Amino acid sequence: MTSGKKYQFKAIQNESSWTGQIIRRVSSKRSMVSKRQDGFASEAEANAWGELELKAFLVKQGERNTRKSQ
Repeated sequence: MTSGKKYQFKAIQNESSWTGQIIRRVSSKRSMVSKRQDGFASEAEANAWGELELKAFLVKQGERNTRKSQ
């Protein structure tokens, strides 16, 4: 799991596959999953997906926040 303030990604092992999740920190006590992809063969694949998707997710959120503030 990566360290960050508001958004992070995590890889979770299911029975025979891995799931990648992008997690958003809602408050100091509560988190929610913003995006999820499952069916990865290894933890490395799930982490690679998490890194790429987190970067794209943050860019998209930044653009959305800019539009909303105008």
